[in-house]
Amino acid sequence: MTSVWETDTEHIPIVKARAMLSRLPELLSEENRAVALTRRGKPVLALMPWELFRSIVDTLEIMGDPELMASLRRGIRDLQEGNLVSLDQVKNDLGIED
Repeated sequence: MTSVWETDTEHIPIVKARAMLSRLPELLSEENRAVALTRRGKPVLALMPWELFRSIVDTLEIMGDPELMASLRRGIRDLQEGNLVSLDQVKNDLGIED
């Protein structure tokens, strides 16, 4: 099965990436994207801006936390069912004045 990552990701041979190394941060951060570095035509490394990497790690941490995922699912269900609380009610409950 071919993933979106494999079909939509630019592939750059390691030899070419070595020659472009000092320019890669700017090229990748412009579009906040990753590239696959290849050896003999096969992807062996993923290269991406640090912020993209951090967001992926953060997402994996959230998805790996059963309590947080249950809370997220409850929030989505509440939103879908219209079980909402107004900002004014939240401020009132917390004793916050405008």
